[in-house]
Amino acid sequence: MAKIIIWNIMSLDGCFEGATPWDLSMHETVWGPELEALSKEQLADNTILLFGKQTYEGMFEYWSKAAKQEPGDIAGGMNRAPKVVVSTTLKSAEWQNSRLVRTIDEVRTLKCDAGPRNIFVFGSAQLTSSLRQADLIDEYRICIAPLLLGKTGGAPLFKPQDERLRLDLIKSEPIAGGGVLLFYKPVA
Repeated sequence: MAKIIIWNIMSLDGCFEGATPWDLSMHETVWGPELEALSKEQLADNTILLFGKQTYEGMFEYWSKAAKQEPGDIAGGMNRAPKVVVSTTLKSAEWQNSRLVRTIDEVRTLKCDAGPRNIFVFGSAQLTSSLRQADLIDEYRICIAPLLLGKTGGAPLFKPQDERLRLDLIKSEPIAGGGVLLFYKPVA
């Protein structure tokens, strides 16, 4: 059975984007050799990417152009990887190697049918909440950016309406720029 892994960079005060959608400027504070290597590892041939509608549309917009403007392992991996978008309103999934599913039950089936592959969720805070409620998340990988957004605000990665969840630390690693990589799994 596949593992569903949440991967995000977030501010110390819990936001995965700034006050406006797609304000990812906090990424610049932690990007370096460690995150580049982790990104390449996570985009290996056995990876499936799982997105909510808004993240899918933004990623499609960015990475389909990035392949031409900044070709490399990461842009190539984002475009080549099989992608699944969960949406009840999206009419089609046009990005290379993409398909559309409508329900969390279809994600559960994907997890069962994907074998030993890893399924990564990038961004997609609402989808992450739905996956948490369905008890489908196997691991959380979070990079804490050394930044407090404070009064400028931002979008929280984890929703306050979700149930409390105890996690076990798998690994932690400081990285260049003052960030910290944290790997957690839900307590069994």
